[in-house]
Amino acid sequence: MADRSTQQRPSRPAATNNASIFLRKLQAHAPNSTQLVGFLTFLISASILLLLTGITVTVSVLGLIFFAPLIILSSPIWFPVGIILFLSVAGFLSICGVGVAVVGGLAWMYRYYRGMNPPGSERFDYARSRIYDTASHMKDYAKECGGYLQSKVKDAAPGA
Repeated sequence: MADRSTQQRPSRPAATNNASIFLRKLQAHAPNSTQLVGFLTFLISASILLLLTGITVTVSVLGLIFFAPLIILSSPIWFPVGIILFLSVAGFLSICGVGVAVVGGLAWMYRYYRGMNPPGSERFDYARSRIYDTASHMKDYAKECGGYLQSKVKDAAPGA
């Protein structure tokens, strides 16, 4: 037993050693300068946008508070004017949209008939051939069915 007591125990690492290990681990996980600049840029941009959002909301609410009586008193004028403006702008934009669609369709037809093979011309040719085939099949079927009906009519009225 005396042998054990004479052996020296290894001393525990001092607090400074623990601190240096912690600092080394922290330094290993620390962001580099590019990441730090990116984070600071994000932080500054977010702060500016938050400030601008707050100013915008504040000015909007104050403007609504101050101009609410004027808006309420003049609303009988603004409502019909707004409806007329909305309908005229919507009609103008609709006419322009239809005009653009017509010009696009005419340009496609021009390219198709000139043989330039615009996009979708294969589907158009396939649909045209299907319609032609169906029409010819129906013509043949009508001839067959017409002959059959003609014979039935002769059977029903032999003198006719």
